[in-house]
Amino acid sequence: MSKIKPVFVAILVVSAFLVPGAMSVPQANAASPIIIRFASLAPPGSGFMKVMKAWNRSLKEATENRVELRFYSGGSQGDERDFIRKVRAGQMDAAGVTTTGLGMVARPVLVLTAPGVITEYEQLERARTALGDRFSKLFDDGGFIMLAWGEAGKNRLFSMEKFAKPDDLKALRPWAWKDDPVFAAYVTTIGANPVRVGVPEVYGGLQTRMLDTVPSSALGAVALQWYTRLNYMAKDNLGILVGGSLIKKEKFEQLTEHDQKALIDTSERAARANDTLARRDDNRAYASLIKRGMIEVDTSAYRAEWDAVAKQTRESLTGRVYSKSLLEAVEKAVADN
Repeated sequence: MSKIKPVFVAILVVSAFLVPGAMSVPQANAASPIIIRFASLAPPGSGFMKVMKAWNRSLKEATENRVELRFYSGGSQGDERDFIRKVRAGQMDAAGVTTTGLGMVARPVLVLTAPGVITEYEQLERARTALGDRFSKLFDDGGFIMLAWGEAGKNRLFSMEKFAKPDDLKALRPWAWKDDPVFAAYVTTIGANPVRVGVPEVYGGLQTRMLDTVPSSALGAVALQWYTRLNYMAKDNLGILVGGSLIKKEKFEQLTEHDQKALIDTSERAARANDTLARRDDNRAYASLIKRGMIEVDTSAYRAEWDAVAKQTRESLTGRVYSKSLLEAVEKAVADN
């Protein structure tokens, strides 16, 4: 572990970038602060949670302690399905989720993980910028406000067993998040049988070999300790792990207009700092895993086969997860330079 933990050390310094500049704010009052209960799967000591705590400090300063975040990390509130359910029920107020959680509020957002469309950060930025208003309306219609988009590295295939081409997965037991229809469709298109469990069950599944193959970023595989049970890692990535911070619309509307703006501004600043570090640290984690003996798998010799699976999967999802027009809009944004 000594070679892996330094991947996250630099995140300790990001608070310097999250403190907002001087601004004119209303006079603080003596009322108790509004607490925003925020759920996350990120481990308590992870770099992500360090950034979140720095975000809280900047938010409290920007609102003169009228608003503060209270974090429930490490999956203590369950899986992302539980997060969304609890926010809707009023048991939580906000959550940091991947596209799986985002898709439970606004299903078409899963288009950002359509196989073979977005594999580079710059492509993701173009798609989110071009379609930002459209996505925001989807969240608003679902009763949520998107505070900020986020990332967690490049999504790759990891396995206990050797693989190189799609057909190799037929003999394996790939994990597919039970609430993620995209990767499940990808695995099914290949002809493999996905093992549908939540994130908290993955490590135990690897221990018992109930599953032996997972999609993950190197950063995620390290943070969740999955790498200790895996031997092979794809050189090429399937896509970018996309996420974001959502807050229940009713909770957001309890804030003054000034404090709403402060919440969004500080969340975006925290997200950008986190993205910068996540990109760098995902690369470092990838290199560290190779140094620790993880075998890098070059799948380029079978790229045509992987591309064919991706195309067929995208087509199978069109009309039931996202519309054809939305997919085409994303593809256009990705292609524009």
